[in-house]
Amino acid sequence: MAIKITDECINCGACEPECPNNAIYEPSEEWTYSDGTKLKGNIKLLKGGKIDSDKLQEPISDDVFYIVTDKCTECKGFFNEPQCAAVCPVDCCIPDEENEESDDELLRKQQFLHQE
Repeated sequence: MAIKITDECINCGACEPECPNNAIYEPSEEWTYSDGTKLKGNIKLLKGGKIDSDKLQEPISDDVFYIVTDKCTECKGFFNEPQCAAVCPVDCCIPDEENEESDDELLRKQQFLHQE
């Protein structure tokens, strides 16, 4: 499953640079699928639909750092554990029960985001 950041976040920013998928953003920051990935131009999303990977998306949170579920792979394919959770001083990076994915699905997502 993807990771989420809870409201207990103190906005320290320790998690953001650790994410190999660039899936973590500051409060109120717009994001794109292409940020920190190899995705460019119009893409077909794994969960269906098409989108311009460079199109700015609305922030998911205006209050705390947030993780874009479609870009989170729990660091599969890069590290043995989610790096955001490993560095979080208040343990607010936790599994997102609403977005459960198998290891195979997470690895497919990692390959999709970083395909050559």
